[in-house]
Amino acid sequence: MQLEVGNIYEGKVTGITKFGAFVELEKGTTGMVHISEVANTFVSEIKDHLTEGQTVKVKVLSMGEDGKISLSIKKALPQQERPAGGKPKGGFGKNKAPQRAHESRPVRDFTKNPPPVYENTPSGNADFEDMLSKFKASSEERFSDLKHVMDNKRRSSSRRK
Repeated sequence: MQLEVGNIYEGKVTGITKFGAFVELEKGTTGMVHISEVANTFVSEIKDHLTEGQTVKVKVLSMGEDGKISLSIKKALPQQERPAGGKPKGGFGKNKAPQRAHESRPVRDFTKNPPPVYENTPSGNADFEDMLSKFKASSEERFSDLKHVMDNKRRSSSRRK
Protein backbone atom coordinates (compact mmCIF):
# COMPACT_ATOMS: atom_id res chain seq x y z
CA MET A 1 0.00 0.00 0.00
CA GLN A 2 1.36 3.42 -1.02
CA LEU A 3 0.63 6.11 1.58
CA GLU A 4 -0.51 9.53 0.40
CA VAL A 5 -0.71 12.79 2.36
CA GLY A 6 -4.34 13.72 3.06
CA ASN A 7 -5.69 10.16 2.92
CA ILE A 8 -7.26 8.34 5.86
CA TYR A 9 -6.02 4.89 6.84
CA GLU A 10 -6.69 2.41 9.60
CA GLY A 11 -3.84 1.44 11.87
CA LYS A 12 -2.95 -0.16 15.17
CA VAL A 13 -1.50 1.73 18.16
CA THR A 14 1.88 0.11 18.85
CA GLY A 15 3.32 2.47 21.42
CA ILE A 16 2.35 5.37 23.67
CA THR A 17 4.65 8.10 24.99
CA LYS A 18 3.92 11.30 26.89
CA PHE A 19 4.18 13.33 23.66
CA GLY A 20 2.27 11.08 21.27
CA ALA A 21 1.37 7.62 20.04
CA PHE A 22 2.91 5.41 17.38
CA VAL A 23 0.52 3.82 14.90
CA GLU A 24 1.45 0.97 12.55
CA LEU A 25 -0.35 1.44 9.23
CA GLU A 26 1.03 -1.61 7.46
CA LYS A 27 3.82 -4.03 8.24
CA GLY A 28 6.95 -1.97 8.71
CA THR A 29 5.27 1.42 8.20
CA THR A 30 4.75 3.35 11.41
CA GLY A 31 3.78 6.97 11.92
CA MET A 32 3.34 9.16 14.96
CA VAL A 33 0.25 10.97 16.23
CA HIS A 34 1.36 14.00 18.27
CA ILE A 35 -0.53 14.61 21.54
CA SER A 36 -2.17 17.67 19.98
CA GLU A 37 -3.66 15.49 17.20
CA VAL A 38 -5.19 12.78 19.42
CA ALA A 39 -8.57 14.37 20.22
CA ASN A 40 -10.65 17.51 19.72
CA THR A 41 -10.31 18.31 23.42
CA PHE A 42 -7.25 19.15 25.51
CA VAL A 43 -5.26 15.95 26.14
CA SER A 44 -3.07 15.83 29.23
CA GLU A 45 -2.73 12.02 29.34
CA ILE A 46 -2.75 10.08 26.08
CA LYS A 47 -3.57 6.88 27.94
CA ASP A 48 -6.98 8.41 28.78
CA HIS A 49 -7.77 8.34 25.03
CA LEU A 50 -5.75 5.46 23.53
CA THR A 51 -4.50 2.00 24.48
CA GLU A 52 -1.82 -0.14 22.88
CA GLY A 53 -3.29 -2.57 20.38
CA GLN A 54 -6.29 -0.32 19.68
CA THR A 55 -7.30 0.10 16.03
CA VAL A 56 -7.71 3.75 15.01
CA LYS A 57 -8.39 5.76 11.87
CA VAL A 58 -5.69 8.31 11.10
CA LYS A 59 -5.13 10.97 8.48
CA VAL A 60 -1.63 11.35 7.01
CA LEU A 61 -0.53 14.96 7.62
CA SER A 62 2.97 14.77 6.20
CA MET A 63 5.72 12.41 5.16
CA GLY A 64 9.25 13.65 5.69
CA GLU A 65 12.24 12.88 3.54
CA ASP A 66 13.75 11.18 6.59
CA GLY A 67 10.87 8.67 6.57
CA LYS A 68 8.91 10.20 9.44
CA ILE A 69 5.15 10.07 9.00
CA SER A 70 2.98 12.59 10.85
CA LEU A 71 -0.57 11.40 11.60
CA SER A 72 -3.77 12.85 13.08
CA ILE A 73 -6.66 11.04 14.71
CA LYS A 74 -8.81 14.15 15.21
CA LYS A 75 -8.57 15.17 11.54
CA ALA A 76 -9.67 11.67 10.52
CA LEU A 77 -12.97 12.12 12.38
CA PRO A 78 -16.11 12.73 10.31
CA GLN A 79 -16.91 16.43 9.82
CA GLN A 80 -19.93 16.43 12.17
CA GLU A 81 -17.78 15.21 15.10
CA ARG A 82 -15.37 18.13 14.75
CA PRO A 83 -16.11 21.52 16.30
CA ALA A 84 -16.63 24.46 13.94
CA GLY A 85 -13.32 25.89 12.78
CA GLY A 86 -11.50 22.63 13.53
CA LYS A 87 -10.45 23.74 17.01
CA PRO A 88 -12.04 22.94 20.35
CA LYS A 89 -14.18 25.67 21.82
CA GLY A 90 -12.53 27.29 24.83
CA GLY A 91 -13.88 29.60 27.43
CA PHE A 92 -15.30 29.30 30.86
CA GLY A 93 -18.44 27.36 31.59
CA LYS A 94 -20.27 27.14 34.85
CA ASN A 95 -17.91 25.85 37.58
CA LYS A 96 -15.06 25.41 35.09
CA ALA A 97 -11.53 26.51 35.83
CA PRO A 98 -9.34 27.95 33.08
CA GLN A 99 -7.49 25.34 31.04
CA ARG A 100 -4.25 27.27 30.86
CA ALA A 101 -2.55 29.73 33.18
CA HIS A 102 -2.66 32.66 30.74
CA GLU A 103 -6.47 32.45 30.55
CA SER A 104 -6.78 33.54 34.17
CA ARG A 105 -4.76 36.74 33.73
CA PRO A 106 -6.73 39.97 33.98
CA VAL A 107 -7.29 41.95 30.81
CA ARG A 108 -5.64 45.36 30.82
CA ASP A 109 -8.09 48.25 30.80
CA PHE A 110 -6.68 50.89 28.47
CA THR A 111 -9.45 53.37 29.29
CA LYS A 112 -8.00 53.98 32.77
CA ASN A 113 -4.33 53.83 31.86
CA PRO A 114 -3.74 54.21 28.10
CA PRO A 115 -0.44 53.17 26.60
CA PRO A 116 2.02 55.96 25.78
CA VAL A 117 1.75 57.52 22.33
CA TYR A 118 4.99 57.98 20.44
CA GLU A 119 5.12 60.18 17.43
CA ASN A 120 6.87 58.61 14.50
CA THR A 121 7.83 61.64 12.49
CA PRO A 122 10.20 60.96 9.63
CA SER A 123 10.60 64.72 9.09
CA GLY A 124 13.19 64.83 11.87
CA ASN A 125 11.15 66.80 14.42
CA ALA A 126 11.60 64.06 17.01
CA ASP A 127 14.92 62.33 16.74
CA PHE A 128 15.82 58.98 18.26
CA GLU A 129 17.22 60.49 21.48
CA ASP A 130 13.94 62.34 22.18
CA MET A 131 11.88 59.23 21.55
CA LEU A 132 14.18 57.18 23.77
CA SER A 133 14.01 59.66 26.63
CA LYS A 134 10.17 59.76 26.41
CA PHE A 135 10.05 55.97 26.44
CA LYS A 136 12.41 55.79 29.41
CA ALA A 137 10.40 58.33 31.42
CA SER A 138 7.15 56.53 30.66
CA SER A 139 8.67 53.14 31.55
CA GLU A 140 10.04 54.42 34.85
CA GLU A 141 6.64 55.91 35.72
CA ARG A 142 4.84 52.65 34.94
CA PHE A 143 7.41 50.60 36.84
CA SER A 144 7.03 52.87 39.85
CA ASP A 145 3.22 52.45 39.72
CA LEU A 146 3.57 48.70 39.46
CA LYS A 147 6.03 48.54 42.35
CA HIS A 148 3.66 50.62 44.48
CA VAL A 149 0.75 48.26 43.76
CA MET A 150 2.85 45.17 44.52
CA ASP A 151 4.12 46.67 47.79
CA ASN A 152 0.54 47.39 48.84
CA LYS A 153 -0.48 43.81 48.06
CA ARG A 154 2.41 42.44 50.10
CA ARG A 155 1.54 44.69 53.03
CA SER A 156 -2.14 43.73 52.96
CA SER A 157 -1.36 39.98 52.76
CA SER A 158 1.11 40.18 55.66
CA ARG A 159 -1.51 41.94 57.82
CA ARG A 160 -3.95 39.07 57.36
CA LYS A 161 -1.55 36.54 58.86
